[in-house]
Amino acid sequence: MTPTTPSRLKRAAPAKQKRRPRKIALVLGGGGLKGFAHIGVIRALEELGIDPTVVAGTSIGALIAAAYGNGMAVTEMEDRARNLKRRDLFRLNRMGMLLERTKSPSIYLEDPLRKVVEGVVQQPNFQKLKKRVLVNTVDIQRGSQVVWGLHGLRDVSVIDAVYASCALPGFYPPGHVGGRLCVDGGVIDNLPASIAGRGMDMVIAVDTGSSDLEPENDIASAGFTSIYMRAATTMMHALQLVPFEKWTKPPMILIRPKVSHIGWFSFSDTNEVLKAGYTAAMDALQHFEECCQEGTGVFPRQPTEIVVDPEKCIGCELCVALAPDLMAMDGRRKAYPVTPIVNWSPADGDFVHHCPTYAIEATRLERGERKGGRTTVDPTSEPTTRKTG
Repeated sequence: MTPTTPSRLKRAAPAKQKRRPRKIALVLGGGGLKGFAHIGVIRALEELGIDPTVVAGTSIGALIAAAYGNGMAVTEMEDRARNLKRRDLFRLNRMGMLLERTKSPSIYLEDPLRKVVEGVVQQPNFQKLKKRVLVNTVDIQRGSQVVWGLHGLRDVSVIDAVYASCALPGFYPPGHVGGRLCVDGGVIDNLPASIAGRGMDMVIAVDTGSSDLEPENDIASAGFTSIYMRAATTMMHALQLVPFEKWTKPPMILIRPKVSHIGWFSFSDTNEVLKAGYTAAMDALQHFEECCQEGTGVFPRQPTEIVVDPEKCIGCELCVALAPDLMAMDGRRKAYPVTPIVNWSPADGDFVHHCPTYAIEATRLERGERKGGRTTVDPTSEPTTRKTG
């Protein structure tokens, strides 16, 4: 028998390396009943085979995060959303307002909201949930953010934490969680992506409460609730911009369902909201692999053209103060974009909204397109300078 030599040995094929599963944080923001759009997002994630490692939420986002983290099926979440009635959430605290007046802790009673939470969240503490869940609240006595479900903050009632996260100040009484008096986490951070994203490969964040601030011309006559919620939305929107401006890692896909025209407490638009969440998620998640490969920043990014109407511009310089790298003033004290076409994510361009005369317009473009049929500028090329007018 001929001895086997090394040269005659058949080399074994190298073993295929298994790619490590991506660690993904799903972050669900507050937004009243507009937050039912989160359920549509979860449906899209399941259809695409994207399985989050951790789910974090504020207010209604916390309620849906806890339901999802406990294994509730999307169909059941949709059915519960469609069947929810006003009486299931809101019961006036008549005796409190009558007897305690300004010392009454809330307009509405705690019990209806707590029962809704109990019907969805049935685990005694965070360790019992099937997924890792983070519930964002604010300790109203200390004025500090508390995220239940983090290490050292798990051995508390999930029901208590979710109720507190939904307890909009003034509307519902604060909730007692682990010896703390807590309210809606949106007071400090409506979309707790920074906390949820620690140690993750990617963040998928869903903003339903403060994405667009469209003008509401009849707000003065809309009553206390509408004025309060408009002010709260404006505050949440401003607070949310801060982390986005400096966001680098992990990469984030920011999903903003088109629900700004729907009221925070509208019970008649549930099907539209569910569909809006699903549609927005499917559109944004087309950029999933691009987001993974680039590894930094906020996605999806799209070329956007900035145009200033010189007839409307009053030269107040607010846009230059808010976006000094993008906007400048010409010799006539008219604003103009230093770079007319930019590659923006959904988190960019807030300064446009603050122009007092609506002189600035930002239009999302398809690649190769430019508004008005003009020649387009490749957003990846060297910036050019253009004055308007």
